[in-house]
Amino acid sequence: MLTNDQLDQWDRENFFHPSTHLAQHARGESPNRIVKTASGVYIEDRDGNKLLDAFAGLYCVNVGYGRTEISEAIAEQAKELAYYHAYVGHGTEASITLAKMVLDRAPKGMSKVYFGLGGSDANETNIKLIWYYNNILGRPQKKKIISRWRGYHGSGLMTGSMTGLATFHNKFDLPLSQVIHTEAPYYYRRPRRNMSEAEFVLHCTAELEALIAREGADTIAAFIGEPILGTGGIVPPPAGYWEAIQQVLEKHDILLIADEVVTGFGRLGTMMGSDHYGMRPDLITIAKGLTSAYAPLSGSIVGDKMWKVLMDGTDENGPIGHGWTYSAHPIGAAAGIANLNLIDKLGLVDNAGKTGAYLNAQMSAALGEHANVGEVRGEGMLCAVELVKDRDTATFFDASEKVAPRVVGEMAKLGVIARAMPQGDIIGFAPPLCLSETEADIVVEKTAAAVKSVLG
Repeated sequence: MLTNDQLDQWDRENFFHPSTHLAQHARGESPNRIVKTASGVYIEDRDGNKLLDAFAGLYCVNVGYGRTEISEAIAEQAKELAYYHAYVGHGTEASITLAKMVLDRAPKGMSKVYFGLGGSDANETNIKLIWYYNNILGRPQKKKIISRWRGYHGSGLMTGSMTGLATFHNKFDLPLSQVIHTEAPYYYRRPRRNMSEAEFVLHCTAELEALIAREGADTIAAFIGEPILGTGGIVPPPAGYWEAIQQVLEKHDILLIADEVVTGFGRLGTMMGSDHYGMRPDLITIAKGLTSAYAPLSGSIVGDKMWKVLMDGTDENGPIGHGWTYSAHPIGAAAGIANLNLIDKLGLVDNAGKTGAYLNAQMSAALGEHANVGEVRGEGMLCAVELVKDRDTATFFDASEKVAPRVVGEMAKLGVIARAMPQGDIIGFAPPLCLSETEADIVVEKTAAAVKSVLG
């Protein structure tokens, strides 16, 4: 590994890295990885180290690296029209075409797409639209948002508040008062070990009902949830969870936001996670898989019910006062068109389901009985291995032991990138949707070797 060269020095002196121990990095106490190139499921750093990226960047490079179809579409768009705004009815061929393509792939009942840049700003848009919606309906008190503990919805003020992870709240004066949290659908960490899945669903539903009763249904505007918990641990919901939750929301006239930043466009083996779990959202958040991260782009998909009220609002109050300079940026839109076409052409939704099931099965076979593995879980091209001190009692390691980061560090030495998830010793996997069974075998083999190296 090269050290103390100019690029490394510039990095530590000038670059503010997100989600990083700033002091250790600035002092040179932690390694950095300067990525040079990538192809398929592999990245290569400037020192020639080649690693299988089993987390697709940050769950986002769905089609894999080095797809010239997308880079060429970006280049062509930049040559023809690098930018124009979307305000006051302006559009571009790319943005209009992509909106149609997104709605063609969305669940029934969705009406329009508002394009932003990232998942955080899309969820900020969602909250503003919900508040606008309730003001137009004459319900100014109906503004609170229910999220779940361990949910992840972004790093902004409202989105960081909706995120239910301590790291994103500590010392930031979050969460804001408009956001309240309820139970995570995390069956492995259920309050009583003898609970069945059905009993746990009833418990989650009862907790939600109690929260609504305490706060008052007339003060609660919406419930936001990822179809499957992502950064909070890659946790599929127990059977029947979403149907039970939606019954409560419908009873109390509470809107549902499906945060599909991770699950949208194929990751669960279905085009959208809402379809996978039978969700009926009023708003859907999209980002990562929309362009496979080849260019920044996000979206808020607005349902029919909300759209009618938004239109009524502009008849009453004039043009809606919301927008970003880079909304519907034509370069991002061109990347999105090429990306969605490529997902279809390569059959990546189907591959995510089939190869993802293979990855989960092989991981379970390799590590499911290990003395320090509490659970191997996943859905589609998502997988997690939860490490515990004692599997019989579900006793967790102390956070100071940094067990998952140590395992992930060993995996990197073996040529595979996984993620040590926050708030628990959980190894997360979200490979590109083009992963092959041979590549899945490599991920499993290196994971098992790293677990053995750290824990025996």
